[in-house]
Amino acid sequence: MRAKASHGAAGFTLIEVLVALAIVAIGMAAVLEALTSSANTAMYLQSKTFAEWVALNRLETVRLTGSVPGTGASSDTVDYAGRSWEWRQKVTNTQIPGMVQIAVDVRPADSKAAANRGWYATATGFMGGAIDPGTTPEPFQWSPNAILGLPPAPNPNGQTPGSLTP
Repeated sequence: MRAKASHGAAGFTLIEVLVALAIVAIGMAAVLEALTSSANTAMYLQSKTFAEWVALNRLETVRLTGSVPGTGASSDTVDYAGRSWEWRQKVTNTQIPGMVQIAVDVRPADSKAAANRGWYATATGFMGGAIDPGTTPEPFQWSPNAILGLPPAPNPNGQTPGSLTP
């Protein structure tokens, strides 16, 4: 007697294997694209953070000179965090005499953007000698009694040490 051949699910056909591989390849390509996009976003955000720091550093450098800068625009490059950054500074008068607004724009020095485009960060600050001194406040009156140590802790019966008991 001969055994009857079974035509059931003995294995996968070549077509089924190829379809499964195509589905896995498409899924892996989507995952790879998502990872690449995430890495690019992280690098861009890191660059924006460094640009913000360069702008704030430039603003503080101007303030630390102690003299109010003249109105106008200036620009230069600076090395920071292993990269070269281009900054542009605009100083304009405000409605308050003697006070100027300082705006600093920063982008990577190798940026190919037009003059007014592609800035990663902007920091704006004010500087001037137009601060009202106001009135001098009275000096604080310190207590003549010195406080030594911590105040006493209450006893379990709710009384502080040294207090009179009824």
